[in-house]
Amino acid sequence: MAAGLADDFLTTFHLAVTAPVVIAPAMNTRMWEHAAVQANLHTLRSRGVHVIDPEVGQMACRTYGPGRLTPVEDIVDFVMGLLKRGHDLQGRKVLVTAGPTVEDIDPVRYMSNRSSGKMGYALAEAARNRGADVVLVSGPTGLQFPNAVQVRTTEEMRRAVLDNAVDADVVIKAAAPLDFRPRSVAAQKIKKKTADLKLELEPTQDILKELGSTKNGKILVGFAAETENHVQNGLEKLKAKNLDLIVVNPASGPDSAFDSDMNHATIIDRSGQTEEIPLVSKHVMADKILDRVVQLLK
Repeated sequence: MAAGLADDFLTTFHLAVTAPVVIAPAMNTRMWEHAAVQANLHTLRSRGVHVIDPEVGQMACRTYGPGRLTPVEDIVDFVMGLLKRGHDLQGRKVLVTAGPTVEDIDPVRYMSNRSSGKMGYALAEAARNRGADVVLVSGPTGLQFPNAVQVRTTEEMRRAVLDNAVDADVVIKAAAPLDFRPRSVAAQKIKKKTADLKLELEPTQDILKELGSTKNGKILVGFAAETENHVQNGLEKLKAKNLDLIVVNPASGPDSAFDSDMNHATIIDRSGQTEEIPLVSKHVMADKILDRVVQLLK
């Protein structure tokens, strides 16, 4: 499908069809993780194909990992949801942020965090597939999205976000910018023999709070990675930063979203109502979040 080879009915039909295309792969874990397969999946997604990632579990070949077919009822739910959604974000500008930021310590060392950017990129792809004009502002990741605005530091992300948020209808801050940076950057590499090294930090600008203070009718969605009191901490962040929705992820445990293609979360709205999303692929999670955004836009 990615190469455009059409030597049977299905692949020929794929080249001719103009309807939405959904694929639900299932295969051996090593096959799924192979660079060629992942590159082909990226190509298909960039063309608007919807990919339902396989589940993690025991394979017929007795290996364990991602590759099990997603349950048929979940595939049906996804397809029916896609038919219902259509281009429900047509004519809307959606700004998405993704990934970590980086703050230098010296010429060779820096501070960062474990954010992979996968959730933000999935949101950008899902919004684009639903007809939105999407701007993705991304910190350093190994991911790709057409015309993404690439940034490195928290201040660079702040400037890019504020520049692109002016005419946005929706801003989704899935990135994890650093809360602190070194007060000063060493001009030369700090030698290991330096005794009793102390790193002085200063807070970075709170981009999400700044957006919340100047919303001007925008829908503002934030994310929170919490290790305890998930709902309470998420609700407090939502109120403090004037958000419309907040997506709270567990930051620890076996189902942590860090470095994973899967995610589970709690979505909280301004009234304090919660919606629990079980462990699903980040692409499925992206559409769950956008469903809530569309409801608010209406």
